[in-house]
Parts: sequence; structure tokens; C-alpha cells
Amino acid sequence: MSLASILEPLQQPLFTVLDTPVSWTEVLGFGSGALCVWLVARQHLANWPIGIANNLFFVLLFTQAGLYADAGLQIVFITLAVYGWWTWTHGGGPGSDALPVRRTTRTGRAWLLTAGVVGTLALTLLLDRATDSTVPFWDAVTTALSLMATYGQCRKRLESWWLWIAADVVYVPLYAHKELYLTSLLYLGFMTLCVLGLRGWTRDLTDRRDRVPAGATA
Repeated sequence: MSLASILEPLQQPLFTVLDTPVSWTEVLGFGSGALCVWLVARQHLANWPIGIANNLFFVLLFTQAGLYADAGLQIVFITLAVYGWWTWTHGGGPGSDALPVRRTTRTGRAWLLTAGVVGTLALTLLLDRATDSTVPFWDAVTTALSLMATYGQCRKRLESWWLWIAADVVYVPLYAHKELYLTSLLYLGFMTLCVLGLRGWTRDLTDRRDRVPAGATA
């Protein structure tokens, strides 16, 4: 039995939205993705294994839709998820296992911005010349933003939520353009969860700073 025959049932239509068939892959991606973001907002470790399952569903979905950078991005996400899982449990430093929410330093922001711009330009050229992608720039910019956001999430940097929101603003119309309507709706939901996550992490950071005695470092 080949891998294609095993995966074929996941690609079959489950129902139709606006005359467009929605596959099992898209439905499972919808459910696991929403659960993952909700768990991240609550700083729950289970977000990492759920996120890995979500990435695998989206590899199939995006390959079918011709969003090759987004499909390849899922493999990188899986690698980052393993790193993030370890960091959240071991990155708290001496005397603490849990990693606290922190802000990105000015130097860190500069490096992220540089990496994002260079990555977007390089991916746009690659997708334009080496694939049949019809949206090379938008596929590239969402890929760059998502990688920046995921790295920040692995390190529990507050600004990662702003990067996810920026990516979702592009993802919603991009997936609708590709007739992935359920996924477009999912990312609209992601945007809402990201706002809630941003508020929750900001509150957590503020509370932690308020508990630090005067003269001590947060």
C-alpha cells in the first residue's frame, strides 16, 4: 500500500462551502489549528504536539493548493515546535524550569526585521522562478512573518503575537483567493485568538514585573 493511497481519503470532499468542496484535510487542519492557538494563548505545553499534527495536515493541503512556500514552511514549523517544546520546559534559567513571557530586545527586533526582509525577497525570487505559484510575493511574505512569529513564540516573546496578527491579515484574503474558504475562516479565528493571546501574555508580563521587588531585575 502506497503513501498516496493512505492519504487519499483525507483529500476527499467532506462538504461544500460556496460551491467549493472542503476536504477532510482542511477540516482537520481547521480544528487542530484553532486548538493549538488557544493552547498557546493559555501557555499550555500541549500546544506543541497539537501544532505538529496541524502542520502535517497543512503540508497536504497547501501542496494541493500550489502554496509551496507555505507547505515547506510546515516542515520548518515542526522543527521549531520541537525546539519550542524543549525551551518552554527548560528555558527558564537557574531556579526555574518554566520560560517566562518577555519582550524582544532592540537588537533582537533589528535582526528579526533584517531576516524577514531578506527572507521575503529570496523566497519571492525562488517561487517566481522555480515554481508555478501564482502569488509568489504574498506566499513569501506570509512565510517570513510566520517564521519570525514562531521563533518569537518559541522564546515566549510578546511581540510574536503582533507578527502573527500581521501574517493573518494577509492569510485571510490569500486563502480565500485560493478557494480555501474554511482555512480563510480559520485564520480569521486565529486573528481573534491572537488578540486574546496578546492581551493574556501582556497581563502575565505586567503581573510578573509587579511581583519583582524594587531594585531587582525582571
